[in-house]
Amino acid sequence: MNRKDGRAKVTGTATYAAEHQIPGLVHGYLVTANIAHGQMTSIDTQAAIAAPGVIEVFTHNNAPTVLKLTKDSTSLRIYESRLPLSDNQIHYAGQIIGLVVADTFERARHAAHLVKVEYATQEPIVEATKATFNEAPSMFGEPRKFEKGNFTTGIAGAAVKMTATYTTATELHVPMEPHATIAYWENADSLTVYEPSQWVSGSQRTYAELFGLPIEKVHIVTPFIGGAFGSKVFPWPHGILCAAAAQQLQRPLKVVLNRRQMTANTGHRSETEQLITLGANADGSLIALDHAAKSCTSPVKIYTEPCTSITPAMYAAPNLRISEELAVINVGTPSFMRAPGENPGLWALESAMDELAWELNVDPVELRLKNETKEHQQRSLPFSAKHFAECLLVGADQFGWQNRPKQVRSLTHNGQLIGWGMAASAFPALRSSATVTVRLLADGTAHILTSGNDMGTGAYTIVAGAAAEVLGLPVEQIQVEMGDSLLPNGGIAGGSQMTATLIPAVMTACKEVLQVAKASTALEAFGILLESGKSVFEATASAAPGDEGKKWAFQSWGAHFCEVSVDEEIARIRVNRWVSVINIGRVMNAKTAASQVRGAVIMGIGQALMEECRFDPNIGYPVVYDLATYHYPSHADIPRIQVTFVGEPDYNFNPAGVRGVGEIGITGVSAAIANAIYHATGKRIRNLPITTDKIL
Repeated sequence: MNRKDGRAKVTGTATYAAEHQIPGLVHGYLVTANIAHGQMTSIDTQAAIAAPGVIEVFTHNNAPTVLKLTKDSTSLRIYESRLPLSDNQIHYAGQIIGLVVADTFERARHAAHLVKVEYATQEPIVEATKATFNEAPSMFGEPRKFEKGNFTTGIAGAAVKMTATYTTATELHVPMEPHATIAYWENADSLTVYEPSQWVSGSQRTYAELFGLPIEKVHIVTPFIGGAFGSKVFPWPHGILCAAAAQQLQRPLKVVLNRRQMTANTGHRSETEQLITLGANADGSLIALDHAAKSCTSPVKIYTEPCTSITPAMYAAPNLRISEELAVINVGTPSFMRAPGENPGLWALESAMDELAWELNVDPVELRLKNETKEHQQRSLPFSAKHFAECLLVGADQFGWQNRPKQVRSLTHNGQLIGWGMAASAFPALRSSATVTVRLLADGTAHILTSGNDMGTGAYTIVAGAAAEVLGLPVEQIQVEMGDSLLPNGGIAGGSQMTATLIPAVMTACKEVLQVAKASTALEAFGILLESGKSVFEATASAAPGDEGKKWAFQSWGAHFCEVSVDEEIARIRVNRWVSVINIGRVMNAKTAASQVRGAVIMGIGQALMEECRFDPNIGYPVVYDLATYHYPSHADIPRIQVTFVGEPDYNFNPAGVRGVGEIGITGVSAAIANAIYHATGKRIRNLPITTDKIL
């Protein structure tokens, strides 16, 4: 199927958050701190207030007082625990310290630069090497420390051992759509927020609690999102401040962040340091595996990059140990970013497995096949519908892996070194609850309604396809409405779970609407509508996980194979060829699913070779500040990416047999590239990104 939302996006009729037109709209521009640690001793807003068009300047001295935060909150989900403009304390460079509101964006921006701030500065910590690390807290109810067997005893008996440290740089989300909020109050007790939100119902509950409103008095509108990658799940301080200021002014207010502000205020993937130790018998059987990870968080929110979460699912080791540590540094809050934990975790683990394969003189594919685990070793549950081996074998065959020379620096072409590399890919299968309403209208169309949304992954398309299949209608006659809190709760577009969450509810609701109509197909129901004079048949249904999670561990699998060329004279790396084979259960729409894998691979190539956010050690600001200084792939950097899906529907997971695809494609990509670079050059790079200086 072609994308249902494709034409709207390429013709400009898709309306994003900042594009909604509200009568009387005024504009806000953020004032941000230019130190990373300390206090504001004074903030002079006189010149800003006197500037043309300025309506108000908010600081901690006159912050909106309507914000409400309860200690016993169960529903509140915000990226920063500290509410905006709470006090005069500065915790990171770029922290919001004010908001200028004016009649135009340009006037608000001009006035914001007139605000004068004086600080009492304290020395910040912005480098992990200077930070203090402690044991990381539990995350999503799962401890960040686990041991099976006895690693110390196991590694002592290993015939072959390898240990290495792997690092990743801080990465930014860089969505095409900047973060933006329009807040509009009606009658002082009803809030509408136009904001890109991956979790519409969650944002609705959060804004309701922050402003002491009944949940039905908060309306979240987000039909389209221009990229998110985990950065638009919960409200950020700028959104909360926008809503509070709009309430105090009783004017609809728009706040749009610029790229510089987004580097500090809208999340990132923390830098990581990971120590991997592997021990194996001479035949390649793993007997000991230790994975210790470090990441950093901010002073205003505890967030761990859970690098070791994937390790117990990958390779069987009778002696397995994982642990994580966390340090607080003076940077903005890190957040979810495509495959949080699994992505950097597999960078380290899959690089280490390649190193072990070379040490053992065993083919890297064979080593993985030999050691795949049949159960999740931390949860002691068997995997459901696992096709990891098939991914490896099909990928090897498609790539021509059997022709790979077993020596480094043995392939050349046009004076350049050629290398082949591979790595495994994996991501957990997640699912939550969702409710969907289906309407059959007398005009011959079916309408599917849910607050679950499409952040660009293709949800509009697969929802329409699933409904068309059950109703027996052409997909062109299906209309899908998403991303609005007035619609039934459709769950969260995060953790690759939107498809697995929504599709069972869509299928159930479609079956129920046919029962309401007492028809076997939608066409028959339309005939009944015309004969009876009714205008609509409607049904609402929900779907949710049962106790299957107590019986099975659910996981998606994959394998990447790539070819790189290295020009040693100028240390230029090119990715020439790519093959990905993925197992995600039932594939709802091969076209958009393959597109998701390709997008993830491209993002992984950026992580491997380009993406890096450094912080100025003196003032703590990111030294990157726009789309020119933060490097990421362009068309010329990317080869044709061949994607194949294998396996079968996973009916143990849900009635549709479908698992998510948004995140799995990025996992293992950086390791496959590094492994190929080693094959080409004989040089092992363990620090991402692999830039020219490291090759030289």
